[in-house]
Formats: sequence, C-alpha cells, structure tokens
Amino acid sequence: MKLGLVVEDLAATRRWLGEALAEAFPGIAVRAAAARAEALALLAEPAFDVALVDIDLPDGSGLDVIAALRERMPRTVSIVTTIFDDDAHVFPAMLAGAQGYLLKEQPREQFVTGLQGILRGEPPLSPAIARRMIAHFNSRGLAAKSAEVALSARETEVLRLVAKGFTRGEIAEQLDLSSHTVVDYVKSLYRKLNVSSRAEAAVEATRRGLVR
Repeated sequence: MKLGLVVEDLAATRRWLGEALAEAFPGIAVRAAAARAEALALLAEPAFDVALVDIDLPDGSGLDVIAALRERMPRTVSIVTTIFDDDAHVFPAMLAGAQGYLLKEQPREQFVTGLQGILRGEPPLSPAIARRMIAHFNSRGLAAKSAEVALSARETEVLRLVAKGFTRGEIAEQLDLSSHTVVDYVKSLYRKLNVSSRAEAAVEATRRGLVR
C-alpha cells in the first residue's frame, strides 16, 4: 500500500483516519479531501491503493466518489467509513462498489486490524456490519426456501433498472411506458418480493444476478 485517500469533512476525523492508514500500512502516503468535489478532483492523481470514504459529505454523497473510483481506478480498495450501520446505507454502498465498510466509532485497534485484513484478502468489515449482512441474507434465505417468486420479463427489466438507481421517470422513458405504468410495476415488484425500499429491491436484484 503506497498511496491512500481519505474523504471526510470533519478535520479531526480526517486526521484520525489518516493516522489509522499510516498505522496499518507504514510508509503509505495519504491524500485528503473534505468534500465530494474535492475528492473527485483528486482522481486525476496516480491510482490510489486504498480509499476511506465517508458517505455524508457537505456537497453530496461519498457513494459518487466510490462509483468514480470503481470506474477510473478499479484496483483501488474502496472502504466506506461512517457512523451509519443500517441497511439503507450498507447495501447501496456495496452496490456502488465499496469493498469494505468500517464504523468510525469502533476502537482504533479494531479499525486498524480491519484495514490490515486487506493484505490477507479479507474484506474490511466492522463486526456489527458483518453481523447485519449475515442476518439480512439469512432472513432472505429463509424466505427463499419457498418457491422462487417468478417475475415477468417486464417486471425483471423494471427491477434491474430500479437496482441501478434509475428514477421512475427514467425507467418509463427507457421502456417506453407511462410513469403511471412504471409505478404499478414497482408496487407489484415490492409486493411480490416482500421488500419495502429501493435498497432491498437492489439486494434482491443482485441475488438474481440482474446487477453486479
């Protein structure tokens, strides 16, 4: 690990994250950004080996930075560093391309150990996040013991676009449907799949192999 990126708006936390990187990977050089736009501008630098990215930035979402890293620097290990541990943040982060998810409130030693796991091929996940993901997919697995819910070709296409983040208006335009028809399809999908949010629908789409 030669070059790292820290994207965090709070100065004290930004310094703490930089120090954690230095402790985990002695000799690493660290670039820092306090906002989304500043971070995106740094992507013209030589490729980063690792990036610690907060989700809630003053000028937008850190997930935009992670998505850009996946596109421009595919070898970068992108890790969300945040205080949010709920499904609405965890799963969209993974879909955006995050390869790890560490909570900033955990002890420094545990945080550093999580980072060092990268060198052993272990995804850096806070224990609380690992437990949440296991519980989530276990519950999905229990539900899947019954027959797989069949979707029509059109429902499958709508689910794929929902998981990719398209708005209902954009889906209507792509599929040449009215917005009201798309709303009906989305309601039907949520009911059939027993989900209640876009994040849960995205997880189901990933499980079905509709998105990567």
